Amino acid sequence: MSFVSAAASGYPAFFAPEAGAARRAGAPDEVSSRQSLSEEEQRQVAELQKVDRKVRQHEQMHMAAGGGLVTSGPSYRYTRGPDGKSYAVGGEVGIDTSEASSPEATLGKARQIRAAALAPPDPSAQDRQVAALAAQMEMRALQELARQGQEAQPLQASGLTQAGKEWLQKGLQAYQVQGESASGKKTGLSLYA
Repeated sequence: MSFVSAAASGYPAFFAPEAGAARRAGAPDEVSSRQSLSEEEQRQVAELQKVDRKVRQHEQMHMAAGGGLVTSGPSYRYTRGPDGKSYAVGGEVGIDTSEASSPEATLGKARQIRAAALAPPDPSAQDRQVAALAAQMEMRALQELARQGQEAQPLQASGLTQAGKEWLQKGLQAYQVQGESASGKKTGLSLYA
């Protein structure tokens, strides 16, 4: 299982999550604090509210695109604002990244994982890492299909343009040629060397 997440990094120091503040989705805590806030504190609260909305939208996009592959709903990291309320500053959604029972099913699953990871317009580093793992899974499935001599079937249903299909066919052929050592044994190929 992998997680796609919105990172809290890059925010001002007052956004740092509280120790032990990870919890399930829910409204920010209400603390009965009637203190009037300074102008700076009001600015911090407004910024925290903005970040909270952005983080929740980000995680909901992962949920929507992940569909049946989602293994756990959004889990958020919170920080307490100067108004005493908790605001989400980071989060994650669990996604099943195991391979499916067949190369064809794995191909579809890998594409859905990648779509879920890249669903938000601002994917985090973790989101991009999950997308890269999904791309590797997709390539392994395509290689297995090519090995089985069935590469034309998934390419026809892939939604790729003719040029894209030709490029992918050439890449698979090149992999098959370069993937053999002088002794004729298959060797590994690293996509991220």
